[in-house]
Amino acid sequence: MRRFTGWVCAALLVACGASANAAEKSSLKKENFTFGTLAAPSEDQVRVQAATWLKGVGKYDAKRAEFDVIWSAKDKALLDRVAETFVLGDAEAAKLLAEAKNPGSSAPTTLPEVLSDTKKSSFFRSNLALAYAKALINRKVYEEGLETLKLFKAEQVIDPASFLFFKAVAEHGLIEKKAADETISRLLDDVPTAPERYKMVAALMHFDMISWTDKSVLDKLASIGRKMDNVQRRLALERGGQKTQKQQKDIVARLDELIKELENQNNSDSQCPNGGNCPSGGQAKSPSNGKPGENTQASAPQQDSNGGTGKGPGEVDIKKLLEKAEVWGKLPAREREAIMLQATRDLDPRYREIIMEYMKRLSQQEGTR
Repeated sequence: MRRFTGWVCAALLVACGASANAAEKSSLKKENFTFGTLAAPSEDQVRVQAATWLKGVGKYDAKRAEFDVIWSAKDKALLDRVAETFVLGDAEAAKLLAEAKNPGSSAPTTLPEVLSDTKKSSFFRSNLALAYAKALINRKVYEEGLETLKLFKAEQVIDPASFLFFKAVAEHGLIEKKAADETISRLLDDVPTAPERYKMVAALMHFDMISWTDKSVLDKLASIGRKMDNVQRRLALERGGQKTQKQQKDIVARLDELIKELENQNNSDSQCPNGGNCPSGGQAKSPSNGKPGENTQASAPQQDSNGGTGKGPGEVDIKKLLEKAEVWGKLPAREREAIMLQATRDLDPRYREIIMEYMKRLSQQEGTR
């Protein structure tokens, strides 16, 4: 367990330090949202709604004992208890959820008709959709999971935090950066009671997406890698049709473009051989005062009294962070504070608060061992 928490700690620190400046530039902005705080109903309210629904389908008297057993399980999430109530009262819902949860069943290619049947109550359809989508997204069936959630709104379900969290997971998995960022923003801003694990994973997804650029060769390779991972996911779901084939062709085309770019770069470099001493017309780069585009390599060691003019890559020393993570709870309070201030200095306040709270709990856990 200690090893796992240390890894999570390191991942958070790396994400914060490596993407601090980028996070500031690409901080999440809410677009076209007119919603306020999303408050989930109480357990008593949800139980009454579930009982009312079961009575409405004529199954309450016959299933009363089973219903009471479901709702006495306080360790289960409200959404799970509502889903089990649907299983008691509706055979179609029972079959739908069983197939969605079964890893051996084929991934669906169409949305269930019951979800659009307006003869069914809104309480039943919206929360069945959430339970169904959650099961699909847990199996990485992102397409149908996301399309199912799009049929409803977070305001219509008993667990808006789960609605927004799993929607963001599906959008992130489908490399829909803008949509995922907007959903994450709403989860963090509008659902103050969302579970800490949802907030943590949402923040990490945001950090991950900050690096989704095409600025360098490595960035482009990483983008191609994400597309390849998505194709492999689709193939694992036995989806080798036209859409997957189109994505494969796009990957090949992107690779060809990257190869040509590298070849052109190599050809350009070869025209100025011998370490930059270009013949006839070429001009070698010389040390400078740090002007853009010029060589900033010093001809002599930098004096301590002078500030260097070159810019570092802004990378985090991952090895050091891993070492710190393993002994986080044993570090002096002042040292922990200095590390976190450095790692979160330029971070969006909402992420800084989440991460600082997590690190505080991690320190307490380590201190009790």
